[in-house]
Amino acid sequence: MGFIPFLILGLIAGALAKLIMGKSSGGWLSTLLIGVVGALLGGWLGQVIFKADMNEFFSLESWALAVGGSVIVLALYRLLTGRK
Repeated sequence: MGFIPFLILGLIAGALAKLIMGKSSGGWLSTLLIGVVGALLGGWLGQVIFKADMNEFFSLESWALAVGGSVIVLALYRLLTGRK
């Protein structure tokens, strides 16, 4: 997957994670950062645990792992900063 599609995936995954976890403060940049870090985490966990291939942008597996990783990153961020 290229750089720009990965950023788009991260932005959408971060927005979905914020939707799942409840609205939080921050703009599109924080959403992008949470999504990109979450996509990296989800992709790594997917490769380690499920032997998943994260090279396809339109793969449901890629999206599910990116959103799942973003939810984990957002939960950890809220835990560390004390925000609910």
